[in-house]
This record gives sequence, C-alpha cells and structure tokens, in this order.
Amino acid sequence: MSETRNFMNVQFASKSENESFARVAVGAFVAQLDPNMNELTDLKTVVSEAVTNCIIHGYDNHSHGVISITTEIENDMVTLIIEDFGIGIGDLEEARQPLYTSKPELERSGMGFTIMENFMDKVNVESKIGSGTKITMMKRIASNKALYN
Repeated sequence: MSETRNFMNVQFASKSENESFARVAVGAFVAQLDPNMNELTDLKTVVSEAVTNCIIHGYDNHSHGVISITTEIENDMVTLIIEDFGIGIGDLEEARQPLYTSKPELERSGMGFTIMENFMDKVNVESKIGSGTKITMMKRIASNKALYN
C-alpha cells in the first residue's frame, strides 16, 4: 500500500435517516485534505444523491438492505465507492438521463446521476439486475495545501 493512500469503509442499513450519517462520515474523513467549502459540499451532495438512490431505487424504500461506502484518498484524489446489493438498474443509459426517474409517484427530480456527474471529475456506474449497483466517483481536491510527502 502506498504511504499516500488512506481509506475507510462503512456499512449501514438502507434507512433514510442514515443518509445524513453517510454525509458526515465522508465529510469527516475527507477533512484531512483541507477541502474548501465548495469541494466539501460537492462531496456531501453526491453522497446524499447516491445513498438516496440506493434506498429508494435499489431497495425500494425497504430498510432490510445494506449500503456500503468506501472512501479512498490518494494524494489529492478522493474516490467514493457507494454500493447497494439491491434490485439493480434495468436500463443504465435511460437511468442516467436528466429528469428520468423510475419513481415519479414519489416526485423525484431524476437529477441524481446528473448531479453526481457535474460535481465529480469522474463517475462510473455498474449495475446488475438482482445484484445491485456500484457507483465509483472521483474528485481532485484542488484546494489541498498540504499534500503528502
């Protein structure tokens, strides 16, 4: 393992009240890079979007599921991996379209993936029906003043 690499992994129940925990956990871990307020807000927002998608779409609002978040820091790059083990996404390209939602009855905006793609440098989504969805997102923390030696 590289000395410049650090990581954390948390798992929690697919309950909506755990969305704020996920935001705080990632924010606290990433604080070691001294992100500016915009960078921190971007990271917390994408965590909220991804976790909410896991709960609403991956587990259909059932609290029996598990959501996993792995956060890695290497130099000034943050990698977030947010994963559920739920129903999966049938048509990934359709799901990534702005304003598309599979739950219009819940008055969802359909902007989750669009927000993730706009706030992060790179977003990769893998999904398999019956196995779940894994979102990998990367963002360089440009404001980082104290890079590892």
